[in-house]
Amino acid sequence: MVWMLFFDQNDVFTQMEMRGRLADLEEEKEYYNDKIKQVNEDRRELLEQPGLIEKFAREKYLMKKTDEQLYIVIDSETPEVLEEEAQ
Repeated sequence: MVWMLFFDQNDVFTQMEMRGRLADLEEEKEYYNDKIKQVNEDRRELLEQPGLIEKFAREKYLMKKTDEQLYIVIDSETPEVLEEEAQ
């Protein structure tokens, strides 16, 4: 019994570590499922209303027409969001 608790390949500490990792992966899975739902909803809206494509491109990908100037207002709390989207 002592061997199984401390020295075995599936000891108590390894099991606790694996449960923690499983919980982290389940949270990650939920996050990505939510992102997939959001992308599918955006895609559906863009396909149903072609006029939204220009608005979406301007807001999401910071695109502009050749004769326009682009002004970006950055929220002081989340400046890294803009950097991630620009890449």
